[in-house]
Amino acid sequence: MAYALYISHPQVVVDPSVLVPNWSLSERGRERAAGFAGATMVKGLKRLVCSDEVKAQETAAILGEALGIAVEERDGFEEIDRSVPGYVPVDRFEELANLCFAQPEQSAEGWERAVDAQARVVAAFQAVIADHDVTQPIGFVGHGGVGTLLKSFLTHRPISRAGDQPLGGGNAYIIRLPDGPLLGDWTPFERFAGFGE
Repeated sequence: MAYALYISHPQVVVDPSVLVPNWSLSERGRERAAGFAGATMVKGLKRLVCSDEVKAQETAAILGEALGIAVEERDGFEEIDRSVPGYVPVDRFEELANLCFAQPEQSAEGWERAVDAQARVVAAFQAVIADHDVTQPIGFVGHGGVGTLLKSFLTHRPISRAGDQPLGGGNAYIIRLPDGPLLGDWTPFERFAGFGE
């Protein structure tokens, strides 16, 4: 079976003094990514594409090193732009995330609109697939928010946070190629271990 994996980066070091796109993986996040590299469906990947944000780059680098394949950075896979208002505490972040998904055509106090982020990530995904040998498994390493927006598009469902990944990141879902239906929902890295064996 040909497939794609959409992979969200795992835990990061939260540092309010650093721009969110420049946050790095935490030690726990690195450990989880390294463990995920041993999952059967990850070991089958022939290509890795990632967002240009540091946490996604670091996750993809761990997987790419384990697989012996180069990582390709592509525009369009960045997380929902939250540069305005910038870092906010967790409780406020959750409020804004709920608002972003509940009112996708409006900006949640400066955040990129969900409809715009969805159009961006869908176009980026489709551009890669159009130039890809769909008999070869491929991995996309990115972020939970835009990953959920992509999942909403692929499942023909309205934008909703009900389809969001579990808290903490480090999840993936499977997309069948070439026709694109999902084969399951967000699944934590640890539950992919041995998948398909």
